[in-house]
Amino acid sequence: MKILIELPTWLGDAVMSTPAIENLLNFYNNSQITLIGSKIAIDLLQNHPKVINTVVIDRNFIKLYKVIKGLDEFDLFFSFRSSLRAKVIKFCISSKNKYQFDKRNHKKVHQVEKYNNFINESLGIKSIASKLTLHFNKKVSIKHNKLLGINPGASYGSAKRWYPKKFANVASELSSEYDIIIFGGDGEKEIAADIEKYLIEKGINNYQNLAAKTSIKELISKIASIDLFITGDSGPMHLAAAFQIPTVAIFGPTQVDETSQWMNLKSIIVKKNLICQPCMKRTCPLKHHNCMKEIEETDVLKAVKGLN
Repeated sequence: MKILIELPTWLGDAVMSTPAIENLLNFYNNSQITLIGSKIAIDLLQNHPKVINTVVIDRNFIKLYKVIKGLDEFDLFFSFRSSLRAKVIKFCISSKNKYQFDKRNHKKVHQVEKYNNFINESLGIKSIASKLTLHFNKKVSIKHNKLLGINPGASYGSAKRWYPKKFANVASELSSEYDIIIFGGDGEKEIAADIEKYLIEKGINNYQNLAAKTSIKELISKIASIDLFITGDSGPMHLAAAFQIPTVAIFGPTQVDETSQWMNLKSIIVKKNLICQPCMKRTCPLKHHNCMKEIEETDVLKAVKGLN
């Protein structure tokens, strides 16, 4: 059975699709898988033992069309994306049976369940969404101190971001017990640099700023090795859930019921229950950003204590 799977574009969504993918591949146990998707998604999931080929999607339509038409014929095609581009890909793919996720049909449940329901409905089965699964060998490293990871960024937009000074204050309070790693992508270099500046002002030197300095594989390895993670609603938050890393997740404008960590019993959510939450906007439409501004360092430190 030859199956082509188009992965979700974003890191967090790709992680949250793994229970559905595992159920799909368990249903078709003797299958060979080709993955197509963003480089982030491919790097994340290409180590699955049933994957025999991967294709990174080019944003240029002409190049994309040439790549798609160069693929073999497949028995089944599943797309976890519902965009116009994904519909074009579905049209161009040569496959006997094609299924595409439609976000309009899956509302008010966790994103993991949305993806799993899509697979269940496509195949006419009733599988249960189990744990997040990444096929990655966790390396055992010798550590002198425990490691705290802080992740201040979120690719969705500024509304999801807590403040660098507050992150630094929390990290400073925990610095006697933990060495600190600052995570972030290319878009978070500035906020990570601000955190680093505040740490230096406080005389804290047991930290690393790895913002925009890790590949996806390196990010997975680093997050898998930390002892505590403090983060916003983000892709790395879901990576931490896959490895059951004790996590304090700071939520503002997004929907906790849909994008919180999946099946991580060591997770605590910090949020304010404001009347304007969740607005699901990339920037605060009311211009005050109170959903994040009103979260204090003491709220996060209390949650850290609650994990112990």
